Amino acid sequence: MNADTARAQPTHRENAQHGTAAGHFTIRLSATPRGARLARRLAAGQLDGWGWPYDTEASHTATLLVAELATNAVRHGRVKGRDFRMTLTLYRDDPVALRIELTDPRTDRRPPTPGTLPPASPETEAGRGLLLVDALASHWGTTCADPYTKTVWCEVILG
Repeated sequence: MNADTARAQPTHRENAQHGTAAGHFTIRLSATPRGARLARRLAAGQLDGWGWPYDTEASHTATLLVAELATNAVRHGRVKGRDFRMTLTLYRDDPVALRIELTDPRTDRRPPTPGTLPPASPETEAGRGLLLVDALASHWGTTCADPYTKTVWCEVILG
């Protein structure tokens, strides 16, 4: 059901922003709430393995970002019978940064661009995920590397 996937070609922004990756993790998960929960848990475990224990602020922030993007991939990017892919790339440059990528099959549903997010309505319980991403990530965006998938990504400084 879950399978490791090959690394997609790095984006231009990734090449320009960082040097060589110090750690890389990618996995395909079912586009279900269970898959989104598993993405968060796998990210926390991977960060722990890379030296950011579960109880650190960096781990909490990164796993929150994964949870928000994975939830969006399930809610807004789901196509029946298709999975989503999570990719984590650790850069040990100064400062240390984590790139989080969630890839889903809905190229027709793209989120607003950074800086154009409307404020959340106080009457609704949903609609705050990308606002959290915008507030916590050093930068984020969306790319479509092929006609079949879109990737929503963000980067967070770990230290």
